[in-house]
Amino acid sequence: MSDSQNCPECKSPYGYPSGDLLFACPECGHEWDPKLLAAENDLLVKDANGQLLSDGDDVIVIKNLPVKGAPKPIKAGTKVKNIRLKDSDHNIDCKISGFGAMALKSEFVKKA
Repeated sequence: MSDSQNCPECKSPYGYPSGDLLFACPECGHEWDPKLLAAENDLLVKDANGQLLSDGDDVIVIKNLPVKGAPKPIKAGTKVKNIRLKDSDHNIDCKISGFGAMALKSEFVKKA
């Protein structure tokens, strides 16, 4: 384990080990367990069928999706390769040929 870690509360770079495998922040007084913090940060994203998605997966759009500023929607059945997951409302980042970089919701795709 490293000698210091950033505090998850105040982002201070001076977090130090305080015994019992915990870390403490001298600036805000917050204590945390880095193992529990890492487990909480794991991103679980499921497709429309409930299958877990991961970075680099290929997915298929299951419904026509209108795109603001585009003359036509993304058609159902469009295959999207090499997705990246993120923690937000639209939790898939990808590039779709003919449209460019897009953010999609996982509920409108299925794993290919």
